Amino acid sequence: MKTIIRNGTIVTAEGSFKGDLLMEGEIITEIGESVFLDSGWVFDAEGMFVLPGGVDPHVHLHLPMAGTVSSDDYYTGGKAAAFGGTTTVIDFVSQGPGTLADSVKAHRELADATASVDYASHMNITHFNDQIGEQIADLPGLGITSIKVFTAYNDRLRLHDGDIFRAMRIAGQNDILTLVHAENGDVIDLLINEALEAGHTEPIWHALTRPGWGAVEASLRAFALAAQADAPVYLVHMNMDGEVDQLKYARSKGIYAMGETCPQYLFFTAENLQQPDGAKFVCSPPVRSKADNAALWQGLEDGSIQVLATDHCPFFFDGQQPIEYEGQMIAIPGKELGKDNFTKIPNGLPGLGDRMPLLWTHGVGTGRISLERFVALTSTNPAKIFGLYPKKGCLRPGSDADVVIWDPDQKVKYGVNIACHRTDYNLYEGWNLKGMPRTVIQRGDILIEDGLWKGKPGQGQFLHRQSGEIL
Repeated sequence: MKTIIRNGTIVTAEGSFKGDLLMEGEIITEIGESVFLDSGWVFDAEGMFVLPGGVDPHVHLHLPMAGTVSSDDYYTGGKAAAFGGTTTVIDFVSQGPGTLADSVKAHRELADATASVDYASHMNITHFNDQIGEQIADLPGLGITSIKVFTAYNDRLRLHDGDIFRAMRIAGQNDILTLVHAENGDVIDLLINEALEAGHTEPIWHALTRPGWGAVEASLRAFALAAQADAPVYLVHMNMDGEVDQLKYARSKGIYAMGETCPQYLFFTAENLQQPDGAKFVCSPPVRSKADNAALWQGLEDGSIQVLATDHCPFFFDGQQPIEYEGQMIAIPGKELGKDNFTKIPNGLPGLGDRMPLLWTHGVGTGRISLERFVALTSTNPAKIFGLYPKKGCLRPGSDADVVIWDPDQKVKYGVNIACHRTDYNLYEGWNLKGMPRTVIQRGDILIEDGLWKGKPGQGQFLHRQSGEIL
């Protein structure tokens, strides 16, 4: 089946022009100012922008945490992604018992049957020894070319610096990128114990016990370890102005360093945790200050930060109250688990469907971000960094037909119903947004058309990644 999109403005990370885009089956076959079509479906995109499908490289679907599980699975999370213009996500494989290959197999058995958009995987390394080191080198054969390590969550996820260095060195020798969650786990544990002993249980103490300087210090430590290991490094969920400074410094010294931030760190501050519904804003690292918001925006604008991701990890605000989802009532324990103790609030926020509409309205719409920069931050850069380009992240002959027809004039009062995450709240409830996906296509199949969901479980495919690029 041939399908052509006519008369739209085609936007890539390199430039924009008015033209036509032809798809045959799952692949883009031709792009030009006037493409011939003898027979097939025609989309008239007059007045619209034609974008590559978004790539979100940081999501947590069906993630067990704090006695519950993140409320979006591979079907519902993919659906929410598509409603926001994203057609590819990268999730994380939790390191379980047995080999890394065993963990990957278990993860894929869960995801393959239900994924509604294409997905790839990072590998968490949360305990390390010589055998694990040998297995890291085998990950590219399983389609995984990135690992993630933590400098926080003592006795659960954290590796000590020596083991982070060893893992990074092995990763670098095998063209594997190391992602780092940068906070100071020792300081966090000390401050949490002091807060609880003093009777402080409110959500604001989640932020007060995870100081921003710990993130800044740990980010520099991550870059220094990468320099010593001669390995590339990628800083996840940047949240502090000082992290932007450290990333610039590392890159100026020739370190192969890159980073991402997320929408919550652009719009919210620790003051939101003091609201009556403050638990809604609990994530790790926490949201910070208006000065940090501004510095992160500047990093996106000037290229200091390479990617806008989400760290999507949603939980119900009140998991005792069912919501209707696709005609069925569902309730999943959520943030009410920590109503008497901030340490028991599941850490994470919905955001997968919000990312592109928010950046369009508050970035493109305000003149902060060009059309081309929008595509780079949300699609092309993550595809390049994580070894999916040019299959994903671009509009060119031979690439997957992942295409978004974007209506720059569509106005919505945003919120939980439009976002379509499987949870009971949205952080941007009632916000006025302008610019939304009109049609979303994945490998030639329509997922979203005029607000209607046409996808299905299992439609998404696992993506076998290659080594990525250093941007």
